[in-house]
Amino acid sequence: MMTSPTPNSPSARVRIIASSQSWVEGEAVRQLEAVARFPGMRLAVGLPDIHPGKGAPVGAALASEGFLYPFLVGNDIGCGMGLWDVELAARKAKPERWAARLDLDGPWEGNTTAFLAEQGVESAGFEEALGTVGGGNHFAEVQRVDEVHDAETFASLGLREDRLLLLVHSGSRGLGEATLRTHVDRHGASGLADDSDDARAYLKRHDHAVEWGRANRALIAQRMLDGIGSTGRRVLDVCHNSVVSREVEGCTCWLHRKGAAPSDQGPVVIPGSRGALSYLVLPVGEGSASAHSLAHGAGRKWNRTTARERMRERFSAESLTRTSFKSHVICEDRDLLFEEAPPAYKAIDRVVTDLVEAGLVRVVATMAPVLTYKKRGNAHS
Repeated sequence: MMTSPTPNSPSARVRIIASSQSWVEGEAVRQLEAVARFPGMRLAVGLPDIHPGKGAPVGAALASEGFLYPFLVGNDIGCGMGLWDVELAARKAKPERWAARLDLDGPWEGNTTAFLAEQGVESAGFEEALGTVGGGNHFAEVQRVDEVHDAETFASLGLREDRLLLLVHSGSRGLGEATLRTHVDRHGASGLADDSDDARAYLKRHDHAVEWGRANRALIAQRMLDGIGSTGRRVLDVCHNSVVSREVEGCTCWLHRKGAAPSDQGPVVIPGSRGALSYLVLPVGEGSASAHSLAHGAGRKWNRTTARERMRERFSAESLTRTSFKSHVICEDRDLLFEEAPPAYKAIDRVVTDLVEAGLVRVVATMAPVLTYKKRGNAHS
């Protein structure tokens, strides 16, 4: 059984967790309210990083009963953040030298089938992309500790102030796209009754893509660590694009997270733009008001077209390969360089402050960028 969104359906509860000082576009609010009218929707939460997406907002957690909506998860199923403790002192960082030799865009030369097996994941037919970052806002970033705010929690994670960290943001690459396409080709943007064969088939493919995305981040980290001549230990890995069955305010619901980090799986890293701090936070409270979810990043302030136009007027491409932290940015796709410029994003400190003031997180530490890997090749004006 399928159903389409109908404007006359009763609305779910709608909450936006953001202060009056936060930048929240009216179109993002309109999209959130529209999704709240979908059949079965019970709760629609916008986090402080909420911004307009393709038909539904990014930075949202959406709970529905009886129906699940693949298009709310989107095409990058399993996208998330992984953090690694790097076995290298921050004072030994050589970002300029590393930037000259790092290249993660080509296929990994190792045995992807064996690597996936070690991760407990089946091959999917997209293994040429395994270990690659991808486009958009994905990245792999070597970081240094800027400040520790909660020394006990920081130490409990086995972290040290004098060591480097590696943050990886990527997902399931072409596998997630193919999974969504299979659904859209048959059902468009319609939802699926959760007791249907189509829903069960989607969830099986979805769960595979989530695991593949986690393995992809692990291989990206391995390639980055090999490139800088070090080793590392995975500290955490959380997915922010998925749908899971979960109790939400007394309802056994399908919780769709579209650019929303989980608050029920331990510490989370909320990154800023490549020219801003990232925040390691510990979720606090019981989490129901936010649908057990948190912001997944700063969130876009300008769309990509606007960012390209404005940034070209203000900056040269070369100037955007360095940041105010004196960190290096590897991005040889000029359009992407302008689209992902730091001013195109909201202020991460405001986003995190909103979460703190809402009683959702405690800041454990902040990290500053040292070297951000975006993309090699495909350079164009």
